[in-house]
Amino acid sequence: MQKLIYLMSPQPGTILSKINSPADLKKLREEQLPQLCEELREFIIDVISANPGHLGASLGTVELAVAIHYVFDTPDDKLIWDVGHQAYAHKILTGRKDRFFTNRKKNGISGFPKMSESEYDAFGTGHSSTSISAALGMAIASALSNENKRQHIAVIGDGSITGGMAMEALNNAGVSKANLLVILNDNQIAIDKNVGALKEYLVDITTSPYYNRARDFVWKMMGGDTKYGTNSRAIVKQIGNAVKSTISKKSNLFEAFRFRYFGPTDGHDVIKLVRLLKDLKRIESPKLLHVITKKGKGLMMAENKPTTYHSPGLFDRKTGEIRTETSKKKLPPKYQDVFGETIVELAEKNEKILGITPAMPTGSSLNIMMGKMPNRAFDVGIAEQHAVTFSAGLATQGFIPFCNIYSTFMQRAYDQIIHDVALQKLHVVFCLDRGGLVGEDGPTHHGVFDLAYLRTIPNIIIAAPMNEEELRNMMYSAQLENTGTFSIRYPRGRGTMTEWKTPFKKMEIGKAKKIRDGKDVAIVSIGHPGNSVIEACRALEEKGIDAAHYNMRFLKPLDEETLHEIFKSHDQIITVEDGTILGGLGSAVIEFMSDKNYKATVKRLGIPDKFIPHGTPGELMKICGYDTDGIIEAVSSL
Repeated sequence: MQKLIYLMSPQPGTILSKINSPADLKKLREEQLPQLCEELREFIIDVISANPGHLGASLGTVELAVAIHYVFDTPDDKLIWDVGHQAYAHKILTGRKDRFFTNRKKNGISGFPKMSESEYDAFGTGHSSTSISAALGMAIASALSNENKRQHIAVIGDGSITGGMAMEALNNAGVSKANLLVILNDNQIAIDKNVGALKEYLVDITTSPYYNRARDFVWKMMGGDTKYGTNSRAIVKQIGNAVKSTISKKSNLFEAFRFRYFGPTDGHDVIKLVRLLKDLKRIESPKLLHVITKKGKGLMMAENKPTTYHSPGLFDRKTGEIRTETSKKKLPPKYQDVFGETIVELAEKNEKILGITPAMPTGSSLNIMMGKMPNRAFDVGIAEQHAVTFSAGLATQGFIPFCNIYSTFMQRAYDQIIHDVALQKLHVVFCLDRGGLVGEDGPTHHGVFDLAYLRTIPNIIIAAPMNEEELRNMMYSAQLENTGTFSIRYPRGRGTMTEWKTPFKKMEIGKAKKIRDGKDVAIVSIGHPGNSVIEACRALEEKGIDAAHYNMRFLKPLDEETLHEIFKSHDQIITVEDGTILGGLGSAVIEFMSDKNYKATVKRLGIPDKFIPHGTPGELMKICGYDTDGIIEAVSSL
């Protein structure tokens, strides 16, 4: 371990080795900052090559992090990173350098800003488009408390500006007098390439001769060769007037929101950023600095393949080559790839099927359909609410949209599911990827609430496959006829079947499947955890315990016929799920027991009533007690 820590620490004698806080950073001369940025970038590459994390986004924000902490007085000045996977350089500069090798590991530091982890993390940001709202709230709070010198900075990038919440915040902030600086980190990509009119607008700004004339004028003025000198109030006024005069021939969205707009400027010129931020610090009204960065900056393969290197896993530090799995054994496919290939098969047979995703085509594997049927698959950007209601609109006209959203992000569109889809009994198929514990991304990304929050909604079918074959058959069944609102949720990662492209079979909606008989205890599962139950039942048999196993497959409607069978033959029952035990399968079984006046002992295994930290999925399942060993222990304790 000591050797590992040494290898993942900055080399002695480097500038970075002496930086343990922003106070140390401020002792440097401006001309030392480019060298620090180079060392910081190399350190991130060193650590992430051996300890996987979000690489490309944080490589692109090195100069921004250095410049912000050099100019502003954090943590008194409030800094928010949006999305938080851009913040590795920020973490390293704010006292977590020596622990950075524990990033995303169990009991290590989080991969995202986390308020309980550091006073420098002003706000937790695992989901996107929240920074401007939070920073505005902090700015108004400071004004109300007469703390008028405090600065509030929201760094919004990786496509987050396309989220509707960011637009709502800009609209509110623009008519305030808040001391707020929004830094738009424009790298033209989230995980996949940004889409939509706003993306085109930002590209237009960066290529427009009017805006480039303004940018060049600003830099000339900042060069220190004018009568105004660097960092004077006069230069700020000159910058503002220059930008306004040169953009008068072209409307500016941010000016329309009543923000003072500056840029675009090079986000990798740290000295230029420092000087510009010093001047912007003097302006107390809402202002926006537009910086252009390169995702993956400093690692050629990451620059050329930003989607692949967003979170690449293990890779060769020198060449950038990603280390692939070398097992000669044929591996089961990932659930998302089963979705991606299956929707294409179904769409080839049913011209009404469409695919929708909010900025996750590669992660959800909808990119397979986008490649083969570009007119029938839509990436709507970071806009989960819009994705759901857009799907609803398509459904009103007889189409069958398969709306693929990660479980944790579907939380952002809860009202749209209720009001725009289920209430109107529209035939939308929700495919919720990353259901259950996702591992190292931690509590902001665990998809553990969907079973419970969807179950309360009328007019909705809730299904969860135990393997690839069931996922295919659920997707097939969902599009056969107007079943109404249909939700299929499945986990991140691989399933269990190497031969999975079996012929489609129509599933009876709401019908469970008995996996095995047993007289001593009944184990009732839903979704992928049923595979752990199968293993547990084999081990229990060796102990002389005869366990029955029922794969419910559908949480709603519940198979009451099967539940009657279970309660009539067993008085010891265990439920297993990878969602919250509050409101999920276990709750549904207990409610059935109470409503039908059965008497039995029901033990629920799943996600307890607390936020689960980050770690490997196996580690976290063990913590929650629904892995194979946990199931065996639960049965043995009855």
